[in-house]
Amino acid sequence: MESRPRILLAEDHAGIRERVLRLLERQFEIVAVVSDGRAVVDAAIELEPDLVITDILMPEMDGFHAAEELRRRGSQAKVIFLTIQQDEDYAAAALDNGGFAYVLKSRMHLDLVRAVRQALAGHKFVSPLAV
Repeated sequence: MESRPRILLAEDHAGIRERVLRLLERQFEIVAVVSDGRAVVDAAIELEPDLVITDILMPEMDGFHAAEELRRRGSQAKVIFLTIQQDEDYAAAALDNGGFAYVLKSRMHLDLVRAVRQALAGHKFVSPLAV
């Protein structure tokens, strides 16, 4: 059996976590679900996922700092930022911060699986921003 890409999910809102899991669990292996930025770093270093999906605004450490810490500690996981921020500056910061994708929570049902596939293939993805 072919192994499925391994994903770590970091989201502090239970409803969003459940929706993301429903979107991804058939096609990808969810190795852990955490709810703060420090836990993202710890879990990613321990579990070595292929991809990390993280909110930007989280307790303990925001997603940008978590992504920076992952890179600093040698993680090879690709990072997707999942956010409510419909802001070009946030999107640019996400990609400048090593992110492979910037997905709006309001569009995750349309964009998240595509963003995961793009990131795993080494390509960038940004949800259309209605700004």
